[in-house]
Amino acid sequence: MHDVPMLFGIGDNVELGSKTIQIVGHARFSYGRGFWDEFCGLSATGKTIWISVDEGDVILQTPVTGPAQPKFRPPFKPGETLEFDGTTYTVTEVEQAECVALRGQFDEELHVGETYDFVNASADGYTLLSGEFWGKEAAWYTGRWHDPFGVQVVRPT
Repeated sequence: MHDVPMLFGIGDNVELGSKTIQIVGHARFSYGRGFWDEFCGLSATGKTIWISVDEGDVILQTPVTGPAQPKFRPPFKPGETLEFDGTTYTVTEVEQAECVALRGQFDEELHVGETYDFVNASADGYTLLSGEFWGKEAAWYTGRWHDPFGVQVVRPT
């Protein structure tokens, strides 16, 4: 993985709002015209939380699992609306991504070269519903955008 300037990295404790997340893994994904970084972290209670950083934007995401998981499937179109958990989301991005680099630990098996389709849908300017699709499988996440200037980082000593 090529090093680039980043807000935080593996081993750091990141404070976003009222949550503190210990970063344990870092994955980089390409979507053709650029890349973004995904950080796998653990909450104080050991729950997996993902932090995405794309062009300086930071979003804290938690997996939606089990029966609560959305049933939507591709294809999606920008501008389309999705109703989930009492909220109307508008599709803002539909792309294909490729995993291009990995380091650290993750709560799922990831592979460099793996590709998948994804959709991002926003509500109220701060809330995100994100879906990832490969084969017949799907993973969904809900999240909230955070101001990168409000990110607090505690590095190990």
